[in-house]
Amino acid sequence: MNEQGSVGAVQPQTMHFQDPLRFQSGAVLDSYDLTYETYGELNAAKSNAVLICHALNASHHVAGYYADNPMNVGWWDNMIGPGKALDTEKFFVVGVNNLGGCFGSTGPASLNTKTGKPYGSSFPVVTVVDWVNAQARLADRLGIESFAAVMGGSLGAMQALQWAISFPTRIRNAISVAGAPGLSAQNIAFNEVARQAITTDPDFHGGDFYQHGVVPRRGLRLARMIGHITYLSDDAMMEKFGRSLRSGAVNFHFDVDFEVESYLRHQGDKFAEYFDANTYLLITRALDYFDPAQEHGGDLSRAFAAAVARFLVISFTSDWRFSASRSREIVKALLDNRRDVSYAEIDAPHGHDAFLLEDPRYHALVRAWFENIHGNLAS
Repeated sequence: MNEQGSVGAVQPQTMHFQDPLRFQSGAVLDSYDLTYETYGELNAAKSNAVLICHALNASHHVAGYYADNPMNVGWWDNMIGPGKALDTEKFFVVGVNNLGGCFGSTGPASLNTKTGKPYGSSFPVVTVVDWVNAQARLADRLGIESFAAVMGGSLGAMQALQWAISFPTRIRNAISVAGAPGLSAQNIAFNEVARQAITTDPDFHGGDFYQHGVVPRRGLRLARMIGHITYLSDDAMMEKFGRSLRSGAVNFHFDVDFEVESYLRHQGDKFAEYFDANTYLLITRALDYFDPAQEHGGDLSRAFAAAVARFLVISFTSDWRFSASRSREIVKALLDNRRDVSYAEIDAPHGHDAFLLEDPRYHALVRAWFENIHGNLAS
């Protein structure tokens, strides 16, 4: 075992698909790439594969680091690796950058071979269902008929739930962390404000800013600042920043005075350097549109009727963006169908971002769940 518990240096891979993919909207991608990473080894029975689905600003880089940039550590590295809660000495873990992303998979910044220009505003509006369909095709290519588990937090949790609905016989465990069965009106409103910040930036150019050699940085910075506020709880922000003044005194101006202002600007500046504005629009819209109950007259229980997986649903008490009550809606719908579901509500002060942090109770729960899965694997 690696004493550091890291999968070590990792290398992203890209799979090219020539078979057209039809989106829920009716749009079609004739060909596309999916960028992914894998950790651990697929066993002889191909029964130990686990798919990790990413949230808004994450990617396929789930664990480990890149040899040329050791500081670029996977976003769930505290969860996944040798001896960790999801043990890569027991499981073969797959992380995928979703279509429409900006980290290697085909997205708005990719070249459209038909036009010779980036897709830009012409890239199709994508949904969670579309992502799951594309992930299933990648699983086919990797020789994975059934996942031991599909796991994700936030938007990733929505994908795990959709897997259980879309491909019930291809998933044995669904793990939803800080998820929801659909966004509340308040959450849709936050997303709209963030999108407006981007689309009204003079450098956005209707989504075709690539051809103008500019990036709508101001819009991206604002979008990230808005989002980041919602990921943290009031208590967490007070503990981290309080009302601390950068210079120790009020300066009577409209530039940065408080530490929290400095933090938000720093986060916004970083985000604008690496994230694609069109991808932000697509992913927030996919969040808005996720609603498995919609085609069942709003009945979430009916939406889960086809699911046969075991479910682990985890929420956090201080998460006001995807509150614990939303996870309990999922649990109720599963119980209505007499499904095998376990629920944990973790008393944690960190807000929505708690799913990314190393809380001992949370990680112990996930570890126990995967140990149980491993004990039942076909070898």
